[in-house]
This record gives sequence, structure tokens and C-alpha cells, in this order.
Amino acid sequence: MDLKFSTATCISWSRPIFGERYIDPQFRSQAPRGRTSENVRDLGTIFPNVPQDIRRTGGTPHRGRNFNKNQEIYRNHAERGWTGEVQLEAMDTEGIDTAVLFPTRGLGILTFRTKTPVFAAAMARAYNDWLHDFCKADPNRLLGAGMISVYDIDDAVSETRRVAEEYGFRSVFLRSNIVNGKNWYDGYYEPLWNLLEELNLPLGFHEARHPARANCAENFEPNFGLRRVYAQPFEQMLGLGSFLGGGILERHPKMKVAFLEANCSWLPWLLWRLDEGYEREGDIFMPDLQMPPSEYFKRQCFISIEPDEAPARHTIEEMGCDHLVFSTDYPHGDSKYPHAVEVF
Repeated sequence: MDLKFSTATCISWSRPIFGERYIDPQFRSQAPRGRTSENVRDLGTIFPNVPQDIRRTGGTPHRGRNFNKNQEIYRNHAERGWTGEVQLEAMDTEGIDTAVLFPTRGLGILTFRTKTPVFAAAMARAYNDWLHDFCKADPNRLLGAGMISVYDIDDAVSETRRVAEEYGFRSVFLRSNIVNGKNWYDGYYEPLWNLLEELNLPLGFHEARHPARANCAENFEPNFGLRRVYAQPFEQMLGLGSFLGGGILERHPKMKVAFLEANCSWLPWLLWRLDEGYEREGDIFMPDLQMPPSEYFKRQCFISIEPDEAPARHTIEEMGCDHLVFSTDYPHGDSKYPHAVEVF
């Protein structure tokens, strides 16, 4: 099976992440490092001089059948440093021609509670510089999605323009988690949405269970298994609701938004629920909307499907396939690599 696009294929980094080589020298001593352990695909992040939060689970347990399986699958990839060449080999194994790349270790670094806007912007720039070099392994097959920081909207706007115009990145990404107290439909973000329309640059919301402000899954600490079950789909539901019910897509009809790494089987129910709210009280609480929320999704949004997501057949029955994108989820612990395409 020859898939032409794998929009949410994930990548990981060798240690250190971008501290010594890529970040502005004034932040070098604070820059995040990649954690290492006996887990060959340990994708954790460590900030120097920041005490570990002992209340929070550290990630995948280093035991059990899934851990043992992945130790063998990914050992050689880790030993070779998760390079661009390793990424291409994994894509060849699965029959994937082209992938838009989102981070693994970098996915949570802008959600930590103690980061200043200027440091957050520096981490985003460093990550994007690193990713540009990573994609040089084959720029026609490895397409960058740029990290942006919304702690200062001017930083987000300038970095979006830089990665699009200087690096040719095909997207930028955010987490659905609200990190600055302003929901996505707040007027604060309008300069960013305006620019994305101007550049015709899609926005990818890529969720994870990594540290984040007000992540709903924190209710389950320290049960990592339950945290992983709820963090991604629930946070993406909240983000999608903001865009569909908050008037963003009404104001920006050319904007394209993808909701990634969180399944898609819940989509028909959520769209039905949003439409019901619009029909009942939209005149008061969704005054900007000119049509039901589901119609904005159909016009401007995409969502990712997992290789073995059997309940997604109901989403396909309701929506068709034009709004779906596919991910192997390499090299994450729940990926079906090297058989993800076959399973799909």
C-alpha cells in the first residue's frame, strides 16, 4: 500500500536535544536535554536545575510485554541516534513516501509552568533550526512542522513567518492545552490566524500526555495508563470546540486546521453535540457563527486516524475519508511499526 501522505508521523531526537548546538547562547545552561535510561526509546525531557515533580508519572513503565517488544524493535534506531536517515528507513519499511514531522521530546517543552516568554521563544527557534537540519536528509520526503510559542503572540507571528519563508516548512503546530490563560477564540490570537491565512499554512494541533497546564488527565496521577487514555482525545475535543464554536473559522474561512494524535472515533458524537448546542443556544453563545459547527469542520478541518482504530468505521460512515490523515506514530510505544500500514 503506497500512502502519499503521512501527516502525523512523529520523530524523536538524540541526546542532547538542541541545548549546545542550536539554542541562543544566553539560554544554553537552561536548555532542555533528552533523558536516557535502559529504555532504548526513552523520549523524556529534562530541564537542568529543575527538580523532578515526584507527583507526576515519568512515562511508560520499563517492564511488561509492550516494553520488551519495543526494546527489540527500536534498539538499532536508538543506537544510530534517530537521525533523518533512520527516519527515512522507517518510512521505506512502511511504504510511506512523504511525512510531515512533529516532535516527540519537543512536544511538551512549551507547556511547563515555569518558562518565560523569551525562553519559550528561544526554544521554539532552536527546535526549528534543528528540524531544518534533520529534514536535509531528504527535503522532498521530510517536511517540517514548525514549533511556535504563544506566550508572546508577536513571537508566534515572527517565527511562523520565518519557518515558512526561510525553511519552507509546510505547517506549524501547537498543543490544544491552554498555556497562557487565553482560550483559542480570544482576540489575542488574531494576528497569528491572520498570518496563517495569508501564508496558506495549515495549523496542526498535536496532543500528548506530556506535562501541560490544566491537562484533564492530571486527575489520574499517578496512573500513567489512565492518563494516556484520556489526555490526548479529551484535550483535542476542547481545542476543536474552541475553533468550531468560538467563531475562529467563521472569521478565517481560508484557514486549515488539523487535530492529530488523538484518534477520530469520537468526532461524529462531538460534532453532533456542538450542533445541538448551536441549535439550542447558538444565538447567545455562538453569535459569530453563520452555520452549524459541523459545517466548519467539513470546510476547513482534518483529523488523524490510528492504524488499528476499528471504531473509526463510524466516522468514515458519517464523514467520508476526505478529512482523515494517517499516521504510523513511529517511534512511539503504541505504534504498530513496522506493520502500521499493513494493520491499517
